Amino acid sequence: MRPFIFNKPSVLSQSLAKKTNKVQFIAGGTNLVDLMKKNIAAPEGVLDVTALLSSAIVPTDKGLRIGAMVRNSAITLDKVILSQYPLVAKAVLAGASPQIRHMASTGGNLLQRTRCPYFYDITLPCNKRKPGTGCGALNGDNRMSAIVGWSENCVAVHPSDLCIALAALDASVVITDKTQKTITIAFKDFHRLPGNTPELDNNLPANALITSIEIPKNPFNKNCAYLKSRDRDSYAFALVSVAAALHLDGDRIIEARLASGGVAHKPWRWTAAETFLKGKTATRDNFIEAAAIAAKDAKPLTNNEFKVPMLKGAIETALQNCLTA
Repeated sequence: MRPFIFNKPSVLSQSLAKKTNKVQFIAGGTNLVDLMKKNIAAPEGVLDVTALLSSAIVPTDKGLRIGAMVRNSAITLDKVILSQYPLVAKAVLAGASPQIRHMASTGGNLLQRTRCPYFYDITLPCNKRKPGTGCGALNGDNRMSAIVGWSENCVAVHPSDLCIALAALDASVVITDKTQKTITIAFKDFHRLPGNTPELDNNLPANALITSIEIPKNPFNKNCAYLKSRDRDSYAFALVSVAAALHLDGDRIIEARLASGGVAHKPWRWTAAETFLKGKTATRDNFIEAAAIAAKDAKPLTNNEFKVPMLKGAIETALQNCLTA
C-alpha cells in the first residue's frame, strides 16, 4: 500500500471541497482498503465521511429512506425493513460475512468494484483497471463472468447482493455533487454496462457523494425471496442470484419483479419475464416459462454456459419460494 494523507472533515462542504480525482472518500472501507493493498487504487488522500452521512433508516410519505452510512448489518435488524421491505434484508443476509456487514456502509455497497480475477491481478490485462490493455477474461478464465450485457471490452460482473434487491424494488440513489446540489438518480440508471468504457462502473458524477437510498412504497412485503447460487455458502460472490417478488390477489399475479446478480456488469432486471407473469396464475408452469423467457437473452462465454440452466433453475426456485415466504 502506498502512503496517503488521511483527513476527517467536520462538515460535508469541507469534504466535497477537498475531493479530487486523486482523493477518495472512505466509509466502511471494506472494498477500498483491499484495492489499496493490491495497488489497484492508489489515492493521494482519503477523506473519512463516516461522521458526515446519515446512519438513519427513516419511513417517509413515499416509502423509505436509508442513510448512506447505515451499516449493512443494521438493515437486517430494522423493524420497518423486515416488515415492509424484507427483500432488502434477505439480500444483505446473503452477502459477505457478519464481520463485513458490521463495517460496510449502504452507500459504499453501491460502489463496490468487480471481483473479476483479472481486475485484481495487476500483472494481467484488464480494461476496467487499465483501459486499453484488453479484457483478459474474454477468452480466458471467464467462469464467473457475465452472460448478458457484456462487451468485448469487459465481461466482469457486479458483486453486490443488496443492489439486486434495490434494482428489483425500483429504488433511487440520492447524491450531493461538488456544488452541494442534490440529485436523484433512478437505480436502473445508476450502474452502467461496460460498452466502450468499462472503467466506469456507474453514473455518479465526478467527486459527488451518495447521501441516501430511497425505496418507494410497494406491495411486495408478503411474497418475496432472494436466492444466491455460489461455490460455497459463505465468503463467496454469486454465480447467479435472483431477487424475486410477487404481488398476489389469491393465486393471480398482479405484478412481478425479477432481478439478478452474477450475470452482468450491473444489477439486471428481467423485464420481459416480469411482463409475462403479470396477470398469470402463480403456478410452477408459469414460473418455468418466465425463467425460459429470461434465459433466452443469455449469451454465455466459453467457460460459463452452465450459468444459463443455473439461472433458469434459480428463477423458478425463487418464484416458488415467494409463495412460501
